[in-house]
Amino acid sequence: MALSRFQLLKPPHTSVSTVSLFPRVPSSCSSCPRSRQRPSTIRRLCIPSSNPPIHQDSISGETSSSTIVDGLLDYLNESWTQFHATAEAKRQLIAAGFQLLNESSDWNLQPGGRYFFTRNMSCLIAFAVGEKYRVGNGIHVIAAHTDSPCLKLKPRTASSKSDYLMVNVQTYGAGLWHTWFDRDLSVAGRVILKAGDGSFTHTLVKVKRPILRVPTLAIHLDRSVNTDGFKPNLESHLVPLLAMKLKEESADGSIQPCSSKAAHHSLLLEVLAKELDCKINEIMGIELNVCDTQPSCLGGGKNEFIFSGRLDNLASSYCALRSLVDSCKSPSDLADETAIRMVALFDNEEVGSNSIQGAGAPTMFQAMRRIVSCLASDHIGEGAFERTIRSSFLVSADMAHGVHPNFLDKYEEHHRPELQKGLVIKHNANQRYATSSVTAFLFKEVAEIYKIPVQEFVVRNDMGCGSTIGPILASGVGIRTVDCGIPQLSMHSVREICGKEDVDIAYKHFMAFFRSFSSIDRNLSIDF
Repeated sequence: MALSRFQLLKPPHTSVSTVSLFPRVPSSCSSCPRSRQRPSTIRRLCIPSSNPPIHQDSISGETSSSTIVDGLLDYLNESWTQFHATAEAKRQLIAAGFQLLNESSDWNLQPGGRYFFTRNMSCLIAFAVGEKYRVGNGIHVIAAHTDSPCLKLKPRTASSKSDYLMVNVQTYGAGLWHTWFDRDLSVAGRVILKAGDGSFTHTLVKVKRPILRVPTLAIHLDRSVNTDGFKPNLESHLVPLLAMKLKEESADGSIQPCSSKAAHHSLLLEVLAKELDCKINEIMGIELNVCDTQPSCLGGGKNEFIFSGRLDNLASSYCALRSLVDSCKSPSDLADETAIRMVALFDNEEVGSNSIQGAGAPTMFQAMRRIVSCLASDHIGEGAFERTIRSSFLVSADMAHGVHPNFLDKYEEHHRPELQKGLVIKHNANQRYATSSVTAFLFKEVAEIYKIPVQEFVVRNDMGCGSTIGPILASGVGIRTVDCGIPQLSMHSVREICGKEDVDIAYKHFMAFFRSFSSIDRNLSIDF
C-alpha cells in the first residue's frame, strides 16, 4: 500500500492557541532542558511542574476514581452485532445533542455544530466543528470498526440431521472457531418487515435466551484430541443445533414432517416473530449473527479485567465515541478549536473493509469533502479539500496484542505490550500498520504532555503481521495516520480479555488528542 504523505501544516512561527480545560502554556519554555535540546523546527509544549498529570484527570476535571468502564460494559452488552453497536452509538449521540444528518439530503453545517450520520446502520461518522475553524484547517479523526469475527446465518439456514434441526452458518472473519463450541448461543441482527400498507421497515432483533449450541464430540470418540489437537471441519462440524425435529400439523389435523424446501425452520421464524411481536409472514428478510449469550463483565481477583466478546473492536469504538461526546459537551469546549473533531466507525474490517459500509469505501472522505464545502465562504481559494487533508490526522484505533505469559516466545523481545500500561502504538516496516516516526511522535507527544502511559509493538520478523483500517484510509487520500490499540488477550476468541485501567487510559488519551492536537501540530514542520 502507498506510504502516508506528510505535508506542512502551519508555519513554525505560528503561535500556539490554547484550549479550555488544558493549561495555558507558552509555545516554548526556555527553562525546560528538553525544549533547548530539540531542533528549532520541533517546539514542544512544556507543562509547569505544578500542573497535575493526566492520571489525576486533568482532562475531565473529575476525580481519579472516575471511569467509563461501566459504560463500556453496558455498550458491549447492548451491542451483540455491528447493527446494534451503531444503533446504540446513534442513541448516545442524539442524547448528547448531536444532529442526525442524511447522506441523501443537503447539509447545513455551522461552526460549533455537532453532527453525525449512519450508513447501512453498521457504519457511523460523527463530528464536531470548532468555532474557529477555517477552511483548510485539519480534521482530527479517531477511526475504529464495529464488526467482530462471528458465525453468520446462511441465506438458507434450514437443515436436518438425525432428527436434529440444524442452522446453517458461515464463518465471518478469522475467528478462533474452536472457542465457539459448547457455548450458549443465540441470534441477533436485523430483519426486514412488511407493514400492512405494503411498506417495508428495517428493525433490529436480539434473542437474549440461548437457542443454539455447537456441541463437541465426546473424548471417548476422539481419543487423540488432546495430543493431536482439535481440528474441526468448519463446514460440517460447526453447524449449531436448534432443536429436535418437529412435526407440523396440517389443515385436516394430521401430522406431517417439516418441509425440507423452506429457507428457514419455522421454529426459528417463530422465535423471531415472538421477539419482534409480528407475524411470521411479515418477515421478508433476515441478516443474523450467531452470538454468545454470556454477558460482558468484570473479572480477575481484583476485578481488574474485562471479560467479554467483541472487545475487538467495540472497546476502541466506545472509547472513541465517548471521547468525542465528552470533549464537546458544552459550547465553550469548541470555542477555541480551530479544527474539526471526528469519529468514524466502520463495518467489515475483519474481512478486508471492501464494502459500501467498510473503510475501503470513500465514506469518510466524502463526508470531509461535504463538510469543507458546507463551511466554505464564497471565496476559499484553490484546493480547499486537499489542503484540509494535508492538515488532518487519523488515529486508527484497533485492539493490540498484549503479551501472553504462557507464550512469551511469540513476541518480539523488546516490544511486549502489557495490560494496564496504556495504548499500544503499532509499527511495521512493511506498512501493515500506517504508523510512521512522525505520526508516532505526534501521538506520543499528546501522551507526554499529560503523563499518559504509552507502549509500542512490533511483530517478530519470523511471524506474519495483521493489519487494520489504518493503511486503507492512509493510502486513500494521503492522510497522516497512527495505528494504536488497547492491549488484550484471547483476540478473536468468543470471549476476550483486556485490562480495566487500559480502557480509561485510552479514553483519556483520545480526549487529550481531541483537545490538544491542534496546538501540538502547529509546532512541527516536515516538508519546508
